[in-house]
Amino acid sequence: MADVVWKDRKRIIFGLPWTFTRYILTQEKLTIDTGFISRKEDEIRLYRILDITLQRPLTQRIWGLGTIHLNTADKSSPEIDIKRIKRAKEIKEMLSDMVEKERDEKRISAREFMGMSDMDDNDHTN
Repeated sequence: MADVVWKDRKRIIFGLPWTFTRYILTQEKLTIDTGFISRKEDEIRLYRILDITLQRPLTQRIWGLGTIHLNTADKSSPEIDIKRIKRAKEIKEMLSDMVEKERDEKRISAREFMGMSDMDDNDHTN
């Protein structure tokens, strides 16, 4: 397994990590592992993340938590929430920087995710 950059658990009341949802971030991907008896593992490559939003409702802010919402170019998981984690703002900024770095290294632009071609519609010749 690649080196883990960050890991945490979804937290419940009082900010305690008593859930079966685990988040693991490496340089290339985010993995969300859920469940106890029946487990599910979602994986998203960082370069496929399109938008990152930090949500901190009052009930989460009281306990120092936040939720990071991700819009992705992944068909099986177009939206992902990293729910009720500590240091949410710091993790969001780190994730954002890592996404940009991964896109630069793979030479991927946002245009590729939007289904646009390299040629404008006006440039077509018949």
